[in-house]
Amino acid sequence: MVKLDAKIPKGPLADKWDNYKSSVKLVSPANKKKLDIIVVGSGLSGASSASSLGEMGYNVKVFCFQDSPRRAHSVAAQGGMNAAKNYKNDGDSHYRLFYDMIKGGDFRAREANVYRAAQVSTQTIDHFVALGVPFARDYGGMLETRSFGGVQVSRTFYAKGQTGQQCLLGTYSSLSRQVAKGTVKMYPRQTMLDLVIIDGKARGIITRNQLTGEIERHSAHAVVLATGGYGTVFYLSTLALGSNASAAWAAHKKGALFANPSFIQIHPTSIPVLNEYQSKLTLMSESLRNDGRVWVPKEKGDKRHPNKIQENERDYYLERRYPAFGNLVPRDVASRAAKERCDAGYGIGDTGLAVYLDFNNAIAKQGKKAIEDKYGNLFEMYRKITGINPYEEPMRIYPAGHYTMGGLWVDYNLMTTIPGLYSVGESNFSEHGANRLGAASLMQCSGDGYFILPYTIADYLADEIRTPKIPTETPEFEEAENVSREKIEKLMNIQGKQTATSFHRRLGKILWDHCGMVRSADGLEKAIIMIDELEDEFWNDLKIPETAGEYNQELEKAVRVADFFEVGRLMCQDALERNESCGAHFRSEFQTEQGEAKRNDKEFAYVSAYEYNGNKKKETLHKEPLVFENVELKERSYK
Repeated sequence: MVKLDAKIPKGPLADKWDNYKSSVKLVSPANKKKLDIIVVGSGLSGASSASSLGEMGYNVKVFCFQDSPRRAHSVAAQGGMNAAKNYKNDGDSHYRLFYDMIKGGDFRAREANVYRAAQVSTQTIDHFVALGVPFARDYGGMLETRSFGGVQVSRTFYAKGQTGQQCLLGTYSSLSRQVAKGTVKMYPRQTMLDLVIIDGKARGIITRNQLTGEIERHSAHAVVLATGGYGTVFYLSTLALGSNASAAWAAHKKGALFANPSFIQIHPTSIPVLNEYQSKLTLMSESLRNDGRVWVPKEKGDKRHPNKIQENERDYYLERRYPAFGNLVPRDVASRAAKERCDAGYGIGDTGLAVYLDFNNAIAKQGKKAIEDKYGNLFEMYRKITGINPYEEPMRIYPAGHYTMGGLWVDYNLMTTIPGLYSVGESNFSEHGANRLGAASLMQCSGDGYFILPYTIADYLADEIRTPKIPTETPEFEEAENVSREKIEKLMNIQGKQTATSFHRRLGKILWDHCGMVRSADGLEKAIIMIDELEDEFWNDLKIPETAGEYNQELEKAVRVADFFEVGRLMCQDALERNESCGAHFRSEFQTEQGEAKRNDKEFAYVSAYEYNGNKKKETLHKEPLVFENVELKERSYK
């Protein structure tokens, strides 16, 4: 029987983390050399975890499916990183950041974890500065900040529109230092297929070498998953094509509970779908809404060039509806507002599924040079993709699948329900509730790896210092390897006619239509039936060319899509179970008279954590009650 214990330290909220660090078990430098840790994933959360643990003296093995950690999807983060430094003297504080995140997540996150993230944010930004990340600076040389959605202070540190890339390069440098020292060993081009559990503890993983097809066994005293989110389940998303849920899902099938799977963020500023052949969408940073104004024509079906539509003929609907926050409302609010305008017939472009993001006023007031200094690379990216010069006419944007607030359930230590298995960054559920605020992703990923996990994992490993090296010639490793081989053989032997990508596209369409920006009970029930039927077709008509014993990207895709069917089904089950609207989870049956999300705190103020019971079997729901002692539960308002 699974029992959820968040292991939240006692004491006042602001003192919990300091009290924890003062009382946590430690591992001596001599004993750290005896302990092995596997880190799966090498983005910001994985690379920061590995470099920190290597610096401390542990033996760390890092696995990534790319050829280099520099290709991790963290590179795509654009807008910035939050930190409660209060450099603008505008009233920011740890508590203000904590409250903004709790409110932005629509009161569906654990207070203690969120406050800790706010506390370590200041250390994280200092650390990146020390690593040489070229954050923007003002005329006097001080670090510059800007505002993001859902807040009324300026706390986002940025490096033009390349913040994720620059932070990843800084983290990669700290990781490379440990590789050179011999404390970290890299295993690139490896895909995790399964988790190995011995005597109830995570003791290793099974991987496939992508270049040779060889199945490998790797052991350790603890395993850390830093594998990102599952937003590519929609097929069209802002994520890298390789982003997937398979490592986390393998852990879920071995007993790690999966939390809040239906909480998936839709980003309001993506370049709209341009044609039916696209395999992904491109993000336009939320930071653009600092200076860009979102609007649609006041007249339905107005097809005039945007520059010919006069000011009094434009509806700046975010500024009209939410005067206190204007264009910088949270992402879920901005996304639904764009969808509502387009569904009502005010959308622009050939499809009518787009709105304008206009910089004309900002350029007139600040000058083109000032806008170029802040957003130049983003403007150039947009011009290359669309052929439209955003300095001369408005951008066209529309919401797209982006980030997953759901993920593996973890306690305060970032440990899953499997002892010895940790989950950091986007792969866990812990900080963002039902909606993530902009620029909080880089903050959480880096904070987890650099300043939280090194403390919490020691508390577990302190009891493992007498455990010798974990052998891989055990029945548990043998069984996990055999299961992995059988799955690959089953996929290869189908020999049908359709590609994995074709199935992925159809699955994504089902989920986008019925478990995307707006959900309903009827639509979700229909989606589950459609997913079941499509999955049956997948296992009967999939075509994978070549063999498994070589570099085979179609096989890699097929493994991921097979898992996405189960992920998508659980998303729909969770959305169906949660009879309320909160954050990015918007059930059409539960909304206010103004069309905003209507929570049900009496019945649903909890974390939904699911236990795997087998494919196509309804998963068992476990509930972690959310207790709010430091904030008042009330309707979220940005008006």
